[in-house]
Amino acid sequence: MAKLYFRHGTVGSAKTLNLLAVAHNYRQQGKSILLMKPELDDRFGKEQIKSRAGLEMQADVLVNSETDLLATDYSGIDCILVDEAQFLPGLTIEQLREISIAKGIPVICYGLRTDFRSNLFEGSKRLMELADSIEEVKATCHFCNRKSIVNLKHVNGAATVDGPTVQVGAEETYLPSCYKCYSEQLAAVAH
Repeated sequence: MAKLYFRHGTVGSAKTLNLLAVAHNYRQQGKSILLMKPELDDRFGKEQIKSRAGLEMQADVLVNSETDLLATDYSGIDCILVDEAQFLPGLTIEQLREISIAKGIPVICYGLRTDFRSNLFEGSKRLMELADSIEEVKATCHFCNRKSIVNLKHVNGAATVDGPTVQVGAEETYLPSCYKCYSEQLAAVAH
């Protein structure tokens, strides 16, 4: 039986690089993949899936709240890879779950687990509830050598929990952090 996978990590943990490596491996074996990403992620171009290491591929499907993934023909598709899955609506995650079962296609979703306030994103929450396999892509805290578990938002060099929950960005806005350093950084600006 095909599975629904959730591979999560903090910003800078090479999630997209991992996704692109998996896509490359499938293609190298002559297998067909379908690349998906949320329409709102336009950091590197509307249809581009790009790692900060410079590798990139074009998305086949851009997903928004109106997208009905069950209406798509998946004939000949060997694997579905989803970047930035945290931004997907819960219903979309449920559709990906159904595709993995009904079509027998593995679906591998990559994304953040939590936002900069350490709350689960809607897509991540649903993946934590429905995924057959949940794997952490590990990274090191920006401030120390512990494992990062949260994304610290910073504006003009100062930590913050202000602003919209969904604000697309990378290291210019977010830093990977262990919870101890996250708390210390937020406490420093509170005083």
